[in-house]
Amino acid sequence: MAQLTDDCFAFGSLMRIEDAVALIAERLPVLAGTEWLPLAQADGRIAADAVTALHDVPPFANSAVDGYAVRHALLSADAETVLPVAGRLAAGAAPDAVAASGGAVRIFTGAPMPEGVDTVFMQEDVRRAGDDVVLPAGLKRGANARVAGEDIAVGACAIPAGRRLRPQDLALAAATGHDRIAVRTRLRVALFSTGDELTEPGRPLAPGAIHDSNRVMLAALLGRFGVAVSDLGILRDERDALSARLAAAARDHDLILTSGGVSTGEEDHVKAAVEAKGSLMFWRLAIKPGRPVAMGLVAGTPFVGLPGNPGAVYVTLLFVVRPLLARLGGAVEAPPIGQPVRAAFTYRKKAGRREFVRVRVATAADGVLEAWKYPREGAGVLTSLTESDGLVELADESVAVAAGDILTYYPHAALW
Repeated sequence: MAQLTDDCFAFGSLMRIEDAVALIAERLPVLAGTEWLPLAQADGRIAADAVTALHDVPPFANSAVDGYAVRHALLSADAETVLPVAGRLAAGAAPDAVAASGGAVRIFTGAPMPEGVDTVFMQEDVRRAGDDVVLPAGLKRGANARVAGEDIAVGACAIPAGRRLRPQDLALAAATGHDRIAVRTRLRVALFSTGDELTEPGRPLAPGAIHDSNRVMLAALLGRFGVAVSDLGILRDERDALSARLAAAARDHDLILTSGGVSTGEEDHVKAAVEAKGSLMFWRLAIKPGRPVAMGLVAGTPFVGLPGNPGAVYVTLLFVVRPLLARLGGAVEAPPIGQPVRAAFTYRKKAGRREFVRVRVATAADGVLEAWKYPREGAGVLTSLTESDGLVELADESVAVAAGDILTYYPHAALW
């Protein structure tokens, strides 16, 4: 596995989200390798190299409609033209199967254009008269005809390197002659929760204990991002044991991800455990929920320690860890695109930090999408995620939201 050096980072006390993401892009290399996969197995993977067209698409001139193919020079400019029907061409036929010979060719969608013709009349715009076809005036040269390479030309880039492959990308790869594609290997992410209070889901709760929900949510979200997750369980609040487990995970993973234990309390040992085996890149972000986020290296492997509250875990994974996964995995991914909504609530916030507020949305009587703040406060309220529709983003410099303000809204599903 590629190893990173501790001295490539600079530690800071507080950082904006954009600065953190920029530092990730600047200082961290791509760690994912390359493998070749059949197209049927490549959906959701990252293109390792640019994919170029092996031939024109379409590979030959063809008809875009069912109708009659003619040579435009034979048409009258201001009156109907009557031409004999010289033959018939269906999709899959050889283009030289019919000779136009000064007439019209009955042709079907996708059939090759025979030599000498350049224009196609739709069948509903003409009428047959025995062995002839009557063609109206006014059709432009080249109408309803597709030229070779109209979609994409041979040698052109069909899929850029770094794209997360979608079904339509795979279709284009197939259309341009490929049956396999080079993709990035899946990142290997070691996932831990931390805390003496945590109990595995389904087991009885001792006094003072809670069930571990963060690891379940993180594993599911990471799976949606296409990484291979190693669920390594719960780390107890003991610094030396934490350091040893993190160092062991560093040996065969590309990223270590934990939740909890990164704040300033006496029982928050993750920061010290990381520093014992490596270094920190940053520790706190100007973000709410989620300010205590630790990022650095453990024995040369990237590490991220997320907060313990589920709301903060959710937000920081989507807006901090997701760009990190893209960088390490060789993906070129733009930030999520928000949509405008009108605030139907008032709210005050501190300047100097980005805030993501959980909201419900509905279309108002005037047709505008409106957002209502989820009524219960707190990053530990899991129902604020299950009963909201998404997040609105409040800029670092803003201090208040007034009813009627236009905000940027991210539906939950758009962030996964």
